[in-house]
Amino acid sequence: MSTILITGASGGLAQEMVKLLPNDQLILLGRNREKLAQLYGNHPQAELVEIDITDAQALECLVAELYQRYGKIDVLINNAGYGIFEDFDNISDQDIHQMFEVNTFALMNLSRLVAACMKEIRKGHIINIVSMAGLIATGKSSLYSATKFAAIGFSNALRLELMPYGVYVTTVNPGPIRTGFFDQADPDGTYLKSVDRFLLEPDAVAQKIVKTIGKNKRELNLPLLLNLAHKFYTLFPKLADKLAEETFNYK
Repeated sequence: MSTILITGASGGLAQEMVKLLPNDQLILLGRNREKLAQLYGNHPQAELVEIDITDAQALECLVAELYQRYGKIDVLINNAGYGIFEDFDNISDQDIHQMFEVNTFALMNLSRLVAACMKEIRKGHIINIVSMAGLIATGKSSLYSATKFAAIGFSNALRLELMPYGVYVTTVNPGPIRTGFFDQADPDGTYLKSVDRFLLEPDAVAQKIVKTIGKNKRELNLPLLLNLAHKFYTLFPKLADKLAEETFNYK
């Protein structure tokens, strides 16, 4: 039985992952214990933890406590995150700090704390749910993309550092998923309608993520069409910028 820690456990993607992990010891982190209890209160092997993951000291205490109790964390899935799609000059200083705190700094801090323990026992797997927005930037996603590009850069370096110790790091970069993420990112639903043909279903994404557990997979980019767009973006950046402005500017 594996011990699996998942952040952002109230989200739609996490809910689908939990369904696929019935026999594991799950540690599910969220901002609201009541919501966690509604979702997972009947789960026989789920510990529910209400925590502000942007509180570095609280994270440190939690990890120390979990290792005392369970002796190990086999898999860390950093799933927490949110987005705002807005013109760069409408983003406030507070927006910048808050989004980096959740999407980047919390992911880095928790990965750092758990990876140190995994490194000691030479075993473990960190799966960072990032975004295709961390590979392909588009208009009105300057802040969101910045937080995700940073998370990918951190993950890539962490993978190299942990490789000699048998600890795996996988970056998952999905395109838009049909979850509550867009309640905040796209309140009027315009973007969601325009990208409907690219939309991923959370259960399908969860299946692909769970299948990577314990496997030395570098990254998982979804869907195939956006993965091909990323390769094009890398090979032909000037043309990709033109296409992004004229063809893929959905926000």
